[in-house]
Amino acid sequence: MNKGQLFQQFVRFTASVHQVTNDMTKEIKIENITNVQYKILEFLTVSQPVTLSEISECLHLSLPNASRELKKLMQSQLCEKIVDPNDRRKYDIRLTENGTALMNEVFQELEFKFQEQIKHLTESELKEIEGAMNILQTKFFA
Repeated sequence: MNKGQLFQQFVRFTASVHQVTNDMTKEIKIENITNVQYKILEFLTVSQPVTLSEISECLHLSLPNASRELKKLMQSQLCEKIVDPNDRRKYDIRLTENGTALMNEVFQELEFKFQEQIKHLTESELKEIEGAMNILQTKFFA
């Protein structure tokens, strides 16, 4: 296979993933939560615990902006800092019980939308998609 063509296919694929993600999440409105704060909560849901630097890098936020948004989320009791007992200068960030409950509700809504997207697919097609996602996860995104 031509690696240049594979790269172009990868670019199209990732752009499609971003578009579908945007389409599925654009209607999710959480009172007093901005889009940036939602993205932080979403990242925490799938990756916790994380550091401030990881949030900043993954979401393309400056450290001061990420810190400010986290502070607001902590004030809303949706996430918390866990201090490293070996080095009190270091800390991880994770969802609180309230944050977990909120994101569980959001992910239930997203799962409903996902189920709507795939309801017309055959069992064979679903197995193909599952296999493709497993390959991507283990061979590329790991």
